[in-house]
Amino acid sequence: MVAAAEPSPQPLGQELPEAHARHGEVNPGEIAVGVIIGRTSEFFDFFVYAIASVVVFPQLVFPDADPLTGTLYSFAIFALAFVARPFGTALFMAIDRAHGRGTKLTIALFLLGCSTVAVAFLPGQAQIGAASPLLLALLRIGQGLALGGTWDGLASLLALNAPRQRRGWYAMIPQLGAPLGLIVASGLFAFFLGSLSAEDFFDWGWRYPFFVAFAINVVALFARLRIVVTPDYTKLFESQALQPAPVGATLRAHWRDVVIGAFTPLASFALFHMVTVFPLSWVFLFTRQAPARFLAIEAAGAVIGVLAIIASGMVADRIGRRALLGVTAVAIAAFSGFAPQLLDGGDIGEAVFMALGFVLLGLAFGQSSGAVASAFPNAYRYTGSALTADLAWLVGAGFAPLVALILSSRFGLIAAGAYLLSGAVCTLVALALNRRLAPPPG
Repeated sequence: MVAAAEPSPQPLGQELPEAHARHGEVNPGEIAVGVIIGRTSEFFDFFVYAIASVVVFPQLVFPDADPLTGTLYSFAIFALAFVARPFGTALFMAIDRAHGRGTKLTIALFLLGCSTVAVAFLPGQAQIGAASPLLLALLRIGQGLALGGTWDGLASLLALNAPRQRRGWYAMIPQLGAPLGLIVASGLFAFFLGSLSAEDFFDWGWRYPFFVAFAINVVALFARLRIVVTPDYTKLFESQALQPAPVGATLRAHWRDVVIGAFTPLASFALFHMVTVFPLSWVFLFTRQAPARFLAIEAAGAVIGVLAIIASGMVADRIGRRALLGVTAVAIAAFSGFAPQLLDGGDIGEAVFMALGFVLLGLAFGQSSGAVASAFPNAYRYTGSALTADLAWLVGAGFAPLVALILSSRFGLIAAGAYLLSGAVCTLVALALNRRLAPPPG
């Protein structure tokens, strides 16, 4: 049973005008821009690495393995970032408490950028032998530790300053970074795959998206620092009690919220990989389709995802966030029954699979961050939201491509549908336990 809620802050619709009166430069639009830039840069990094895990690393790092085994090895290294991420949160929360949010963000994004751009210089097994996968694993762990430190609290600040009747709208804003990052990453890889020879692509073409990721991280760093280290926002963070609490204290006080919050978005997280990383690996390994073509389809699907995420904000404000998450979990469970047949149904089946998948993903994923954050009182919200997101990604996403590919390669695509169904069931169980997500009376 979830721990009793602590006293809630004053009505959120009243906080923003007061903040404006005290700090004239603070406004929700500025926070929203910082949130979108930060999340887009993080997801762009995520998808650049994920796409390379399918089309590059199996041949570059595991050339002696057959394509399926090489991809499974690659997905195992992919998962290391999600294992490392909670440790990064603990480390960087300590830096935040000792040296401030600006120092934490600078170190974390520097580590993320260096780990990402270093992948662009990765020698293959032909050059350095067994050291190649070890180096890739080390860089992936570095990315995971850094991602744990990129939590800046802006999403929570945005939610706390949302008028009560617009909470769903403000909750969806951080989630826009996922499809935006996918659009850019898929477009870049599709361009290089489609315009270069195979020899040139594997020699140097695949490395360019990692350089772009580094550049985007630099832009994101300055955009976010411009907000989080200014006196106006520092005072606003303090007035909202959005300060880094010790990880141990947060878990002791709200471990139930962390655990339940980690399972609440599993339907959307399972679907997240079913329409992005996993289908790319399936198409690449088991069909004769060009990966550039499918990446273009994914980019188009991500545009649909953007529209669906925006729609989730409007729908959640009308029917409630908990109701929307429950309805979409049931819809994802139903989708799992025929998704495998669509993915294996040729050009039309794939197009329908991607369109329906991104519609459901946008509606569900659009409200998953709000579901995670709303369980915590302000004193623990900054650290609690970061920990819950870490664990949700670890449980729901970190091993998803690996597990889905193992199951589908052994038992057929129907097994991947069963995996998607399990995520929907977990979400429904978590929603039943977490009554705090129910809309407030009146």
